Amino acid sequence: MDVKEVLLPGVGLRYEFTSHRGDRIGIIARRGGDFDVVLYGREDPDEAQPVFHLTDEEAETVAQILGAPRIAERFTELTREVPGLEAGQIHVRPGSLFVDRPLGDTRARTRTGASIVAIVRDEDVLASPDPTETLRAGDVLIVIGTEDGIAGVEQIVKNG
Repeated sequence: MDVKEVLLPGVGLRYEFTSHRGDRIGIIARRGGDFDVVLYGREDPDEAQPVFHLTDEEAETVAQILGAPRIAERFTELTREVPGLEAGQIHVRPGSLFVDRPLGDTRARTRTGASIVAIVRDEDVLASPDPTETLRAGDVLIVIGTEDGIAGVEQIVKNG
C-alpha cells in the first residue's frame, strides 16, 4: 500500500492512503502527540471530514491492538505445524521490574525454555531482539514455546 507523507509546518505530519474501497484516508500526527483521522471528499480532494481524534495514549493502544495480534497470529500459524509449540503475547506493564532494563535480565529462555522472538513497540517490530534491548512500558513481547513456558515468561515479566 502506498502511503504519502506530507509535512504540515507548525502542525506535524499527515499520512494519506487510499483504502480498498477507494476512500482517501488521512492521519494527522500532531506535534503535541495527538492524532486526527480524516476522510477526504470524493468530489473535493481538499475537503476533509473529521472521523475521530485520538490522544497519544489512545493512538498507542490502537497501534498495539492492530499490530501485535497480527504478528502473533502469523507466529501462531507457524506453530500449528509443530505439536506442543505455541505463540503468545505478553504486555510489559508500567511498574514491571523489567521496565528500562535489558531483555537479557529476564533470563526468560533459561528459566522457561520459551523464546522472545520479537518486541512490538508502537508501530515498530523488533524481530529477534538482542539481549541488550531495553524493555519499555507498553512493549508487547512475542513469545514462542510451550504453554507452560509462555505462562512462565508472563510471570517473570509481571512479578520478576
